[in-house]
Amino acid sequence: MSKKTLQPPRGTRDFYPEDLRLREWLFSHFRAVARRFAFEEVDAPVVEHAELFMRKAGEEIVDQLYHFELHGRHLALRPEMTPSVARMVMARAGALRFPLRWFTLTQNWRYERMTRGRKREHYQWNLDIYGEPGVSAEAELIAALLQLLDAVGLAPDDVKVRINSRALLEEALRHGVLRERPDVFEPLCVVIDKLDKIGPDKVTEMLVDPEGGVGLDAADAAQVVEMLKARSLEEAAAHAPEGSPALAELRRLFGLLEAYGVADRVLFDASVVRGLAYYTGVVFEAFDTGGTLRAICGGGRYDGLIETLGGPAIPAVGLGFGDVVILELLADKGLTPKLRRELDDVVYPFGENERPAAIAVTDRLRREGRAVELILGSPKLKRVMADSDRSGARQVWLLGPDEVGRGVAKVRDLGSGEEREEPLPG
Repeated sequence: MSKKTLQPPRGTRDFYPEDLRLREWLFSHFRAVARRFAFEEVDAPVVEHAELFMRKAGEEIVDQLYHFELHGRHLALRPEMTPSVARMVMARAGALRFPLRWFTLTQNWRYERMTRGRKREHYQWNLDIYGEPGVSAEAELIAALLQLLDAVGLAPDDVKVRINSRALLEEALRHGVLRERPDVFEPLCVVIDKLDKIGPDKVTEMLVDPEGGVGLDAADAAQVVEMLKARSLEEAAAHAPEGSPALAELRRLFGLLEAYGVADRVLFDASVVRGLAYYTGVVFEAFDTGGTLRAICGGGRYDGLIETLGGPAIPAVGLGFGDVVILELLADKGLTPKLRRELDDVVYPFGENERPAAIAVTDRLRREGRAVELILGSPKLKRVMADSDRSGARQVWLLGPDEVGRGVAKVRDLGSGEEREEPLPG
């Protein structure tokens, strides 16, 4: 085997014990927050029918699919969980009690250009609420993501949440520059979602490009980019039609977030649109205030997704939170926890004559629910003690000829250094 094949494919990861401990620590926080907010966990196959994800040309996610044909079926590794969850809801829509709160914690795949915080496989925590049309659902999701950030040790000023509404943007554009071409709104959103990556000049070029799917004239493209500069609801209102329902919805959302006590951690940003075509209303992203990383997480309302799959109209809103960026941010802040192996006891027989007694001790401790390592082979006592201390074990059970002959084991507490004797199992 070559050195190259000893490494995982580019953009994927091996998880050695120390890596897996960190991943499971993060996952435990995801699950704990989901439980506190009364979400139930669901799952779906990692391999789905490719058509589930092939919605709109121009979306990056469509071009990033790992997909293949097998036995006449066109299949894909899931790039995200929202369509899979929507499929599950659709399959049992007549029997489900709404609103539902479901969460997933899954591995996803996208063949994309890698940057810091972006890999080709990642794990993602999703929270989805189905059946609630009001922004109380969005407020609940944003409160949950902020609790997660608190739980992993980030300070309130480390991360903020930017909020916008695609419905508000759509209202403004369809009363203005898209009055005659409302059909290009979704490809326009795909373009302006790149604003942070490529800048306003390049976005303007893409909006004007006649081959780009939007084809605005220069003045209209400049007006769109200008609208994206709004950083308050008052500024956004200047572009909204009179009596805008989307603007009223945003005001309601910010009021609810004030009731949650997180108003100082959220802000309005008209440039946030999210790149997925299925979003229909409020959208949001969490970002590190230091500006060194891509969005930590994001989500929004997608009321029409199930309908596009051929199902009934069911309002929905969701949040996706990946593992890669948050771990980068925690490392930058010096907040990565030092996690030792979870080990309660080490049982050391001095020789093979003592091994049956050591096995009996080990079996009893394991039946009590303790994590126990029975030393294999015949290493030196000094090495066993050093390895036990390094691994975080609490106690070492020493079974030498004298101890076994007297029907006891010597137990050394690695925290205090104290020793005691315990009777061997009868």
